[in-house]
Amino acid sequence: MSISNIEKKADNFELVSGLEVHVQLNTQSKIFCSDSAAFGAGPNEHISTVSLGLPGALPKLNKEVVEKAMRIGLALNCEINQYNFFDRKNYFYADLPKGYQITQDNSPICKNGYLNVRLGDGSEKRIGINRIHLEEDAGKSMHDQDAQFSFVDLNRAGVPLIEIVTEPDIRSSEEAAALLTEIRQLVRFLDVSDGNMEEGSLRCDANISIREKGSTAFGTRCEVKNVNSIRNVRRAMDFEFGRQIEVVSNGGKIIQSTLNFDADKGTTSPMRSKEEANDYRYFPDPDLPPVVISNEWLAKVKSGMPTLPKELAQNLINELGINQSEAAVLADDRDLYQYYIAAKTEVGNQKSLVNWLLGSVRAILNEKQIEIAGYPVKPLKLAQVINLVDQKKISQQNAIQTLLPALEENTDVSAEELAKQLNLLIVEDVDAIAALIDEVLAKYQPQVEAYRKGKKGVLGLFVGEVMKLAKGKADAKKLNELILKRLEA
Repeated sequence: MSISNIEKKADNFELVSGLEVHVQLNTQSKIFCSDSAAFGAGPNEHISTVSLGLPGALPKLNKEVVEKAMRIGLALNCEINQYNFFDRKNYFYADLPKGYQITQDNSPICKNGYLNVRLGDGSEKRIGINRIHLEEDAGKSMHDQDAQFSFVDLNRAGVPLIEIVTEPDIRSSEEAAALLTEIRQLVRFLDVSDGNMEEGSLRCDANISIREKGSTAFGTRCEVKNVNSIRNVRRAMDFEFGRQIEVVSNGGKIIQSTLNFDADKGTTSPMRSKEEANDYRYFPDPDLPPVVISNEWLAKVKSGMPTLPKELAQNLINELGINQSEAAVLADDRDLYQYYIAAKTEVGNQKSLVNWLLGSVRAILNEKQIEIAGYPVKPLKLAQVINLVDQKKISQQNAIQTLLPALEENTDVSAEELAKQLNLLIVEDVDAIAALIDEVLAKYQPQVEAYRKGKKGVLGLFVGEVMKLAKGKADAKKLNELILKRLEA
């Protein structure tokens, strides 16, 4: 069937999807033992009798894992299940040495939540959160290290995960991408995870089915496993939507299965038939007692929750009159927002501060390939620089090109003192500036005549040339006025 025919058929169908988002928690140790959970070690360096699943080795729950799960649950408007327990999910695979995964089946730590996501047209879509449960990660099988053998690295075995399971409320790949983007922002903002999809800290399985528009019945779903980027989630969903439409339109039936997504080809392919819950033979783990979250513990976690990015963004819009996208960039990055908070009490114009952070400073960070937390110019010093520019004591060009780099090396001196040492302060001597103007106008007599005959665009040439002679130490507005006065004399 041609693409155009599929597109026509698509008008009769709608996508029905839910996501299973696995988030690796950023604890120092694993969920049930003291092995390091750090990424990047050599193969099988972060293992122990518990990670290896040796007989007699007993798990012990990491309390920090529970608190981090509660924090993301509260951010996703979930009910916190104050009495929950762990189950064994039984299946055999080489990177699962115990022969089962410790997870939560009947009693997840969080349930019945939701998240409102903003779409490209400015509208909001509410997507239900069915549950959030705790579990341990499996190890990693490597099939490309040797021509004859597969290798197993168990560093990741036992690393703590939360799995966020949505309701089947997603109706487009755009909605799925918006949801994943907001979840990644939330886990980073709450310091629950680094949300790095490239390192596997955030992974996504997408359950995808189709149904005729107007129908309320669910179709047969296929699950695309372990998609490693938000872009690829969109690509996988769009391809699978088209594939299922083509199958059904040709009289075929969708077979429930687990699919792999080929990022190079942009296509899905079957991995295996889809497992059902009874295939895993869940039962409560006898080695772990139930998790009891007291009212006091829950209240303490709630009281420690920060204001979330959406509310912070709205506050910025209300206070400063900035637009939604500017507010979102500032509010979504916790370190950037904290930098703003630290600088705003020292700066004369908070809107200027926002403009600098989202403009010149962000460009510097991108060039250096660092985050704001690693920027040597501290908030107080940036505020001093902005004040100097706003007070017309230094040009913005000199501030960006000379003063800020100098402040990176001279962290103990004030911005104004360093500007004096570097001879960057704007010249207030009108006679000195007038002499420079006369020099430029004498040099560019043909352009002066052209201006007087109506070619006003050459004014920028005169301003630029005088600014060069003044080495940027002239107030552009005053300079403009003085040049106009000379030209019209």
